[in-house]
Amino acid sequence: MKSSRTISIVGVHAEGEVGDVIVGGVLDPVHCKSMYEKLVYFRDQADHVRQLLMQEPRGRVSQCMNMILAPCDPRADAAFLTLESDEYPPMSGGNTIATTTVLLETGMVEMKEPVTKLNLDTAAGLISVTAECENGKCKNVAFDNVPSFAYVLDHEVEVPGMGVIPVDIAWGGMHYVLVDAASIGLKISNEYGTQLAQMGERIKKAVQNSYIPVHPDNSAIRGVSILEFTEPLQEGPESNSKTAVNATVVSPGRFDRCPCGTGTSARMAVLYARGQLREGQLFRHRSIIGTEFVCQILSTTKVGEYTAVLPRVKGRAWLTGFRQSTLDPTDPFPSGFRVGDHWHIPSTC
Repeated sequence: MKSSRTISIVGVHAEGEVGDVIVGGVLDPVHCKSMYEKLVYFRDQADHVRQLLMQEPRGRVSQCMNMILAPCDPRADAAFLTLESDEYPPMSGGNTIATTTVLLETGMVEMKEPVTKLNLDTAAGLISVTAECENGKCKNVAFDNVPSFAYVLDHEVEVPGMGVIPVDIAWGGMHYVLVDAASIGLKISNEYGTQLAQMGERIKKAVQNSYIPVHPDNSAIRGVSILEFTEPLQEGPESNSKTAVNATVVSPGRFDRCPCGTGTSARMAVLYARGQLREGQLFRHRSIIGTEFVCQILSTTKVGEYTAVLPRVKGRAWLTGFRQSTLDPTDPFPSGFRVGDHWHIPSTC
């Protein structure tokens, strides 16, 4: 078989969300001085890798991928970028858990039992990770996320065909729009999946046209790119703990299968800002498929003018296989393609 490209991939999912990891076949842009510069390089100059792997016929809408790269921060043990269908998010929690599990279970980073500690360099900053390990397996992975904070609470946005919707806007490693599902007459359930995904994209677009958050430490990180539907906070199973359900709508209009680590961080920031979650209080955040991240606010800090929480998020991941993705030079779809039955292609395209 003749191939003009061969890329090695480890299959993995974190609490249900596919986050396969590229371990070979992609050159590291060593001229870049930071992981954010690497993100910009792949986004603006080498996006063909993401398109080849994430779009059909090699990829599908309900997945993420991660690319192992050399770290720019000397304190880091490894580095990675996350690839989504429509963007390169600066940080992703579920993908941190997936990537850590691959690094340790394949031996790319030495596993130490019963606990392995490591640092990962990301486009959002250095992430400290703790993995509980036994018999060569990562039992769970906890990461200390970037400082997370709310920009605005109860921001009213006019959504065409839906009226005025109150939303919260927060940073948790990505810029989130958070919406109470009940405010649009729905609840987080698969029976409302199509409506939630479609309405979520409409609300997000309306927010993009009316409010542009700019990260105080990196003005290039601006604008919302993802939306999280929420349901009310409930008492958790442990004494003084809390639990809640969420469904994160990832562009171009599908649900994150896991509870979403950056979305969980953004939600903890909002809950803290509302006085509903305290430092050290256990918070169990569940996904639309019932999987769970176990979380807490470690402490608080300041990011620019905003009070930020320092979130810790813990979850699990499982390897699913090993494969090589190739590109035949005669393949008519070197950048892949999208079809409107699953990709929710806007009518303006």
